[in-house]
Amino acid sequence: MNIRSLTRGDGVVIGAAVLLFIASFLSFYTAEGLTDAPNAWEQLYTGMGVYLGGIIGAALIIVNRLLPQPRKVAGLELGAAGTAFAVLDTWILFWFLVDVPDGIEAGAGLILGFLAALVLAAGAIASPLVPALQAPLLPAPSPAAPQPYGGQPQGGYGYPGAQQPQPGQPYGGQPQPGQPFGGQPQQPQQPQPQAPAADFSPFWFAVPVARPLFAEDGSPTPIAELAPGTWYLAVEQRGPALVAQTQDGRRGVLQDTSGIQRG
Repeated sequence: MNIRSLTRGDGVVIGAAVLLFIASFLSFYTAEGLTDAPNAWEQLYTGMGVYLGGIIGAALIIVNRLLPQPRKVAGLELGAAGTAFAVLDTWILFWFLVDVPDGIEAGAGLILGFLAALVLAAGAIASPLVPALQAPLLPAPSPAAPQPYGGQPQGGYGYPGAQQPQPGQPYGGQPQPGQPFGGQPQQPQQPQPQAPAADFSPFWFAVPVARPLFAEDGSPTPIAELAPGTWYLAVEQRGPALVAQTQDGRRGVLQDTSGIQRG
């Protein structure tokens, strides 16, 4: 489970569930002169069936978001089942609020519970539809100084780019044209042709939410999943898509590049 896959919409769902739990301990009904007003847990069908049902719905939505692959129960994804719980919970509390028996009034627990259930249902439904709610709840950490992916330290002996000793030159010494004893005169170096600059330059990026990485041959089956909080290297651009390379060296096509964070 990756907590960085949670979105702002999931944060709304979590906050509403906490508010719904608090409301269950407040007075469900109240009346003038009544000192010991009952709460939702005085009756099992309100405490266990209504308030707890909404909290279970919120838990299903969050668990579905945290899992790497969606899970299904009775043919429904956990997120869809949780949304159904939230909507049903709001509907029941609405009629409890409207159909208050004569001589009593709706208590703080009933009013607050209905508002919490309404926010819970609205957050569950609007999260996939509103772009502002799809932003990550926790920002991805930014690297201090991204190094070239798979690169080697520069300047070390034996690595590409390290200066190698020339024949007849003392190790670690600097050649002087015609000066070192036993040294060979330096030949003027010919300029090397430079490769033409490409329009695309590789860059590091992070995804806001978990997204699948598809094979380069166009296969519909994902070969990996890019997780928020991890930096990946974009090595090529194909239209709106990017060819990305994972930390273990696998390459694939990221089709959804909306909202990515460049390093």
